[in-house]
Parts: sequence; C-alpha cells; structure tokens
Amino acid sequence: MARDRGQGEDYSGPLKRLLLGVLLLCLLGMFLIWRIDSPRVERFRAQVVDRVVPSFDWAMAPVTGAVNILRDFQSYQRMYQQNQDLRRELQQMKAWKEAALQLEQENARLLDLNNVQLDPRLTFVTGVVMADSGSPFRQSVLINVGARDGIMDGWAAMDGLGLVGRISGVGRNTARVILLTDTSSRIPVTIQPSGQRALIIGDNSIAPVVDFVEAPDQVRPGDRVLTSGDGGVFPAGLLVGQLAEDPGGRMRVRISADYERLEFLRVLRSYENERLSDPGQLIAPAILPGGDTPETAPDAAKAAEAENG
Repeated sequence: MARDRGQGEDYSGPLKRLLLGVLLLCLLGMFLIWRIDSPRVERFRAQVVDRVVPSFDWAMAPVTGAVNILRDFQSYQRMYQQNQDLRRELQQMKAWKEAALQLEQENARLLDLNNVQLDPRLTFVTGVVMADSGSPFRQSVLINVGARDGIMDGWAAMDGLGLVGRISGVGRNTARVILLTDTSSRIPVTIQPSGQRALIIGDNSIAPVVDFVEAPDQVRPGDRVLTSGDGGVFPAGLLVGQLAEDPGGRMRVRISADYERLEFLRVLRSYENERLSDPGQLIAPAILPGGDTPETAPDAAKAAEAENG
C-alpha cells in the first residue's frame, strides 16, 4: 500500500507540471495571436470569437441575474427610503393639522368673546385658562392675568357664551376664578321676562340651584337668567343661563358658559356706582318744636344763649 501511494505521487508531480506548461503555452499562443497584426490572423480571431462567444451565454446568465438582483435591491432601497420620508412628512402634516385645528378653535373662542354685548362703561381684560382645579369640593380655574394687569377680587369673568364666575384670589401674574358651580358662590339674579329676583347657589353640580325666588309661580323653565347687580356683586345684565327644573321639582339654572372647554376668559372691570351721601331734596327735613330744623337748631341755641348772657 505504501509502494502504490509512492508511485501515484511520482506520476502526479510531472503530470501537474506538464499540464501547467501546456496551459502556459496556450495562454502565450493566445496572447501572440491577439497581438499579431495581420489580416489572416485577424480573420482567424474573428472566426474564433464567432464560434466561442455565443456559446458562453449560459456562463453569463448567472452574472446577468446577479446584476439584475443588485439593481432590484438598489431600487428597493430607494423605495424604502422614499417610504420613510413620506411617513415622516405625513407625521409632520398630522402635527400641522392638529395645530391648525387648535388655532381654529382658539379663533372661534375669541370670536365668541368679541360677540358678547356688554355695557359700554365696562372694560375688560382677556386671560388664558392655565389650569383647572375642579374637584368634588372646589370648582375654580386659574388664568394668566393678575395684579400687574389691574385685576381685583370680585370682578366677573365670562367666556364667549355667558358668566363663568368671579375673581377670588389675585397674584401678581395669575388670578383664580371661582365658578358659579362652587359651593361658595352666591349670585343675585333677575329672571326674565317676569323680572323676579332670585339667588343662584352653587352646589358643585353643573346646574346650580335657583333659590329665594320672589314669586315662584311667575317663572317658567326656559326663562333667561341675568345678573341683577344687587349688592354690587356683579354688573347688571350679564347672561347666566336658562331656568330649568330638576326631577324633584326644584328650580335650577342651565349655565350658558361652556365649562367643558374654558380656554379664554374675559374679566370685567366693575365700574363704581355713584354713591348718594346727601339726600338733597328727596327727603324733607324734620321740623323740631319751635319751627327749627336739625341743621338750624344749633344756631338758634347759640343765639338764645347770647341773648340771655
């Protein structure tokens, strides 16, 4: 076995060298043939190309397929990148759409504020609602105007539809608005068209109670409820809502203000009513015994003392 293996190795070495030499000679001959500049050699080269090249289509098929696959992959990459770009642009468009809708809603709120008809003597400051601290025990919102804007406690706050509440607590840059639904809210109102006076009492519900009506039989559900201006709490004539009746038969007010979407509030600067300190001619002066009035009595006393003196 060792001898046969050695004989195989002795023959394989010269055979490899022979094949290598033949290959080199063929390559050298092809090189010389392709380099020789002769018409005959040129015709020979053309015949060789005509016979050999068409038969190599099967060998070029994998190369052509690989090239096509590479091109398809590059095209797929471009399509994928374009798809990602379109997705990003779509996300940006959605964000812009949301911003446009928000601006449209804010614009509608501001237009509603502009449509509110107020007394010409009333001026106002518009603020943006920053936070809502509504809870089962307290109903209020925070706005971004305060003492630097001249805001004072007790001033009325309205949205584009009706009265929202009153200022209760003023900071330098913010103020708190107690809503009509808060339990600490007590608002004197007038019910139209009957003109009955009443009081709206907050009970932390969306429809506060209407109590202390002068003549309950003269009011009906659907009547308009306006501020009366009694007690100097609010200016008169501000819209509060409409009268309603709950299942228990108790009168309540359906507030016109949209508490679900409070974004802008208009704070009304209350004007001071003229105070009457002198009754003038409205009340006749009292007549004292002797025909003197309270104003002239001290002078008459002084004159009598001078005469007696």
